[in-house]
Order: sequence, then C-alpha cells, then structure tokens
Amino acid sequence: MKNSAVNKRVLFITQFSLLIAIEALFCFTPLGSLPAIGPIVATLAMIPVIITALLMGAKAGAAMGAVTGLFSFIVWTFMPPSPVTAFLFTPFYYFGEFRGNFGSLLICFAPRIAVGAVTGLIYSALTGKSKEKDALKMVISSFLGSLVNTFGVMFGIWLFFGKVYASLVGQAMILVVGTTILTSGIPEAVVAAIICPAVVKPLKILLKNN
Repeated sequence: MKNSAVNKRVLFITQFSLLIAIEALFCFTPLGSLPAIGPIVATLAMIPVIITALLMGAKAGAAMGAVTGLFSFIVWTFMPPSPVTAFLFTPFYYFGEFRGNFGSLLICFAPRIAVGAVTGLIYSALTGKSKEKDALKMVISSFLGSLVNTFGVMFGIWLFFGKVYASLVGQAMILVVGTTILTSGIPEAVVAAIICPAVVKPLKILLKNN
C-alpha cells in the first residue's frame, strides 16, 4: 500500500514536471503562438493547463494555470509580444501614459487558474454521469475550458482598463471583445478541443494498462 502511494506521487510529479516543461516551451518560444487578427495574441499556452486538468484533476489543473500565469507575467514584463498592450498583464510595464496596476496581475493569473479548475470540474461532472463517450467529454471540457481564458481576460480588461484600452486601440470595447473572441478565442478553443483529447485519451489508456 505504501509503495503504491509512493508510485502515485512519483507519477504525479513526473507528469506535472513534463507538462511544466511543455508550458515553458509554449510561453517562452514562438512555438506557442497562433496566427491571429486583432490586438490580443492567440496562444497555445492553455493546452498544457487543459491536459493537466483532464489527466490529473481540477486542483492540478488550477496549479498548472498558476504556473502559466507566472510564465505569462515574466513574458509580458521582460519580453512582451505586443508592447502596446503589455501593461494589461503586468504592473511593471507602461506604454506612454498607459500603466499597469494590480488589476494587471489579476488579468494575468486569474483566468489561467480558472481554465484548469473549470476544465477539471466540467470533465469530472460529465464523467460522473456516464463512463461512455469519454473522448466527447474531453472535447467539450477542452473547448469550454479554453474559452474561460478568453472571456476571463477580456472581462478583466473591461473591468480594469475598459476606457483606456478602447481609446488605445481606437475601437468600442464591445467591438474589441467581439473581434478577440472570433479571431483568438474561438481558434484557441477549437485547437484545444482537437489536441487535448488526442493527447489525453491514449495516455489514460496507457496508464490504466500499466
């Protein structure tokens, strides 16, 4: 019994560490970027968070989301992909008269943490009702979980920087939100719904057989 608990802990640490490495690759290299139209950069950074939630549960997913938030904070502070909007994600960056604040930290961390938690909870709730069609449940959980990040980030921007951001991009905030959802949020969610189940499904089978 003791050896079983140790093996589970080792497996957990190994899986989590590998996913952190993949997350770092997505966050700190161009491999994590998706082509997008609009002011917000589309990213693959939510993929490891969602995979963690599907594979290891909501708590682990939330923890990976926190790691992603930290990586994102580092990127936007020291090497922002879009200097014009970097102040939205870090209080230590400014663009002309526009400066970040404590709200920037919430925008950077809260949506990422929520992605892991929400994905894990949705998948757990769907799995609890039936053990069949597991792949479909992963697709649904991945798609909705990815959208949590988009809506969370846009809500934070509207809440803390709405008028400032709208004046900066020269568009009404509702237009900015709609454009971001269509050009970044939906593509990210579709990619997550394809990749995450394709990775997690065979992993679950492999782990079960071993």
